[in-house]
Amino acid sequence: MIKNDAWISQMADEGLIKPFEPRLIRHVDMGELNATRPVISYGLSSYGYDIRLSPSEFRIFRHIPGTVVDPKNFSPDNLEPTALRTDTSGSYFILPAHSYGLGVALERIQVPDNISVICIGKSTYARCGIIANLTPAEAGWRGHLTLEFSNSSSADCRIYANEGVVQLLFFEGEQCEVSYETRRGKYQDQPEQVTLARV
Repeated sequence: MIKNDAWISQMADEGLIKPFEPRLIRHVDMGELNATRPVISYGLSSYGYDIRLSPSEFRIFRHIPGTVVDPKNFSPDNLEPTALRTDTSGSYFILPAHSYGLGVALERIQVPDNISVICIGKSTYARCGIIANLTPAEAGWRGHLTLEFSNSSSADCRIYANEGVVQLLFFEGEQCEVSYETRRGKYQDQPEQVTLARV
């Protein structure tokens, strides 16, 4: 069963999501004469939670002639950091056309042992050609999610930091026998930085 806003809010008090925003935020205060700036929404929704992209790091795959990306022996040289930029619209990273990038969630999540979390892309970015390619967060997982984005459009695209980037959906099942924590999963306790492929 998918969990609703009341459950998410209650579980946030127990450490499900930190920091937690109890309502959907669409504008932020600019601190000048009651001025606000629109943002890509984040926070609690009816049956999910929209998490934000951290400004700490964003990396883009680059082609290195003669190399192959190998998930069993991943080289950090295949990724290059991209600069965080800021203007009147906010802070953002540029994801070039037809490229793939990795970011990290600002929020830390801690998944209960009877819950699995599915991450889905936000429609605002989907309409710009950005595809969020995220794996589930399994029962017992905790940390900052590494987020994967593909720019399928023929234009460079901004991806805004400190604003909504993907939505988390929480599904409850019967208690599992072996959680991610119990099996000592290799991506447990990810910090607020991009975590590379591991075997």
